[in-house]
Amino acid sequence: MHSATIGDLLDREQQRFREMHPHSAAAWEEGKQHFLYGGPSHWMRRWAGGFPVYAAEAKGAHIRDIDGHDYVDFCLGDTGGMCGHAPEAVTRAAVRQLQNGTTMMLPTEDSLWVGAELQRRFGLPYWTLTTSATDANRGAIRIARMITGRDKVLVFSGCYHGGVEEAHVEIRDGRVGMRNMIHPNGVDHSAVSKVVEFNDVGALEQALSAGDVACVLTEPLMTNFGMIPVADGFHAALRDLTRRTGTVLVIDETHTISSGSGGYSSEHGLEPDILVAGKAIAGGIPAGIFGVSREIAERLWAIVPMVNPRVRQSAHLGIGGTLAGNALTVATMRAVLEEVLTPANFELMSANASRLAEAARKIIAANKLPWHVTQIGARAEIMFMPQPPRNGADVIASRRSDLEALLHAFYMNEGILVTPFHTMFLMCPATTSADVDRHTDVFARFVDLVRGARVV
Repeated sequence: MHSATIGDLLDREQQRFREMHPHSAAAWEEGKQHFLYGGPSHWMRRWAGGFPVYAAEAKGAHIRDIDGHDYVDFCLGDTGGMCGHAPEAVTRAAVRQLQNGTTMMLPTEDSLWVGAELQRRFGLPYWTLTTSATDANRGAIRIARMITGRDKVLVFSGCYHGGVEEAHVEIRDGRVGMRNMIHPNGVDHSAVSKVVEFNDVGALEQALSAGDVACVLTEPLMTNFGMIPVADGFHAALRDLTRRTGTVLVIDETHTISSGSGGYSSEHGLEPDILVAGKAIAGGIPAGIFGVSREIAERLWAIVPMVNPRVRQSAHLGIGGTLAGNALTVATMRAVLEEVLTPANFELMSANASRLAEAARKIIAANKLPWHVTQIGARAEIMFMPQPPRNGADVIASRRSDLEALLHAFYMNEGILVTPFHTMFLMCPATTSADVDRHTDVFARFVDLVRGARVV
């Protein structure tokens, strides 16, 4: 049996999903009358059931929908909810700041604590707050262009850096094209982007040798195209090549902040010129951050001084916005850094991720399946291929999107939520061993389902 049988199983699970979720189905039909793609965000249409469940409440690592179903949430807002839902410290800080003013375009004393803590955790001295990691990446790219006088941004095929146009490219069939076939949007990507495969030092060296790349924008390890671990020596080569060619190194930790309290970079001694993070950093309140080294700051100040009291200051550097660094975001960010994303909680989260990964590996091995599990920090992923991919080309060649869709639909029917774009599982401080064991049981039954239909 082949893909048609997987399609039959998916049809069955989607039918079961519709029968189990009549209120969410009706809400979705109503939402399509008001929203361009059915929901407040067009991403919400991508759940494998055929429509999203509508959330009634969320607490800790669980979500309850309007049909009364409880889910163990390993999606956690695709990392935006990595602190867990409604963590008490964040709720308390948000309520207090809401009562004292949300946004004034003025700093608060909390910002002094947050700035010092960002410096301590991530090792870079100067920080700027934004409203999203996309905005932080845009700011990093703009600064890199300003100080280098170069136009191009190098990214790795299969990357994801938010809505950054320069990163909307990938290598497919040996040629550079638009990622996921999205619209080019009037941008000449050959003028602004270069793209090479992750872990390919030779291709990276060749791409940087022309001296026209302002910055390399990369995750420490790839997370959005399936988890692609970094090869031994790749980061050392990347840092050496960027320094030798005068290229700014921007490391985007938006997902990999799950690796530890200082992100993957701190855990592994990386030395970015600019570090970006977002999503989880303010406990679910929209926020992003980027930090720069002293050298980058001084090069930027040489172009745009920090303060000239005799000259009216420009409103912006082409980045930012009136809501960036608002008092509510700063207050919740302090609560996250001070009370939620602590070393002790990261230890707990990583232990649960290891527990989930090891249990899944045992089931895979017992059933002699050509699948693997990758786990780094508080994040794990089941992929339907024998070995971890080395780059985006490996993912394109081997990815089983049909099995992924079936897993997602089956999991939702069994009370497990996973980010719909991939099969990645994220832990939060409130995730328990019982939540992990619930996943192990559901995964075992998923394996029984596909083996019974002979579709592996």
